[in-house]
Amino acid sequence: MSPFRSRLARVIPRAARRPLAAGLLVLGVPAAARAQLTLADALRRADRTAFANRIAAGAARAQDAQTLAPLRGVLPDVHLEAGFVRTTDPVGAFGTTLRQRSITQNDFAPDRLNYPDAVGNYQGAVVVQQPLFNADAAFGRRAAVDAADASRASERWTAISTRVDVIRAYYGAVLAAERITTLDAASRAAHAHAAQAEAMVRQGLVTKSDALLASVRAADVDAQLVEARGAARSAARGLAVLLGESPAADAPALGALPATLPDADRIRALVADDTLDVAPVRTRADVRAATLGADAAHEDARRARSTFVPRVNSFARYDWNSLARPYAGDKNWTVGIMATWSLFAGAGDIADVRATTARADAARAGLDAARAQADLDAQDTRTALSVALERLAIAERAVGQSGEAHRLVARKYEGGLATVVELLDAQAAETQTVLALSQARYGAIVADAARRRAIGEDPAALAALDATTITAATASR
Repeated sequence: MSPFRSRLARVIPRAARRPLAAGLLVLGVPAAARAQLTLADALRRADRTAFANRIAAGAARAQDAQTLAPLRGVLPDVHLEAGFVRTTDPVGAFGTTLRQRSITQNDFAPDRLNYPDAVGNYQGAVVVQQPLFNADAAFGRRAAVDAADASRASERWTAISTRVDVIRAYYGAVLAAERITTLDAASRAAHAHAAQAEAMVRQGLVTKSDALLASVRAADVDAQLVEARGAARSAARGLAVLLGESPAADAPALGALPATLPDADRIRALVADDTLDVAPVRTRADVRAATLGADAAHEDARRARSTFVPRVNSFARYDWNSLARPYAGDKNWTVGIMATWSLFAGAGDIADVRATTARADAARAGLDAARAQADLDAQDTRTALSVALERLAIAERAVGQSGEAHRLVARKYEGGLATVVELLDAQAAETQTVLALSQARYGAIVADAARRRAIGEDPAALAALDATTITAATASR
């Protein structure tokens, strides 16, 4: 066997199983300087710090705070009043003196009634207002609670979607590392081809064109390798941003990623058994959010209509009036109950009723759309996952077939029965099938994550694949 073929037989099959030094992946930082970043670690970090999750959490808290606003029409209002007035108004002056309980016979003199001296008064009061029946507040409270629950369900859906994105980005970065491993092996093999061809040219066994073609093919593989390394750095930066980190190349905060994807058997076992034939769940978070949103819109429409219903409120107050200071002197108390019925308060109420009714109709349509989309997602992701598993099986067979084909062509080339073009094509075919197998494994993982989200399950279950990748990485070191 030629030195090239012997080297390739040792290198390329091993490239699909053995991880490269982790320094090839995460922004050029040596693997020894960072701990391993598992998928479980990445998912936990995203739950805490991912930008989308933080935005959704803030929106949910803001919406939750709005549930308190309608309680203004349900809970009592208790407040204190204090002030000072000085007046020469005949009615005000007499009333102030009377409130201070300092009226004398002289205060009834006509001249004094008509032209009173200026009178000062410190007024203090404790006022309690208790709503008794406000239908709009009750419906508004229900609408606010449903809206808050919908916002929390949306936050949950955002977190699940972010987990799918993290899985895609995490294993996308690992795929980039594995691509580097494969192309690095292919590059070494291609350069070995070129060196062998040069030696055979000197021996007069092949023409100069053979050596030139081998050098061109080696340069092409080198170019692919450079591109793969750049893509790996971009993938790592993208993962960093997704986790809420800075993408700065001089300050990576991710940790070392595995250099190989989980093996095909492990992926197939986790994917096929857990998600392929599972029935979809109709209560996934986005559908629940749409359901609660429709409920909130319905209650808000009832609130708008209830503004035409009478309101009943009560009140009680203690008042103090004194020349000396607030809350001094004898106190007075007043209690009462008031019913109000707004028959027409302008076009604003009518506009509110129409607008909330229209929003309720839109929310119901949104709920129907969410349910239909959930059913479509379940069907599409099942198809996509089935296709991904088929592609994985095909890619596995292709790797074995291309490796054997490369071996046979190499033997024919050594015996002068094959051209260098045939040999280089065989090597390229083997390299591409190894890369295709990596892509197929990645595709199966991503398809499973999407499938889990579509049927209402947690894609974080794919963290079970960590055990395989960590074991492989440890064994290689």
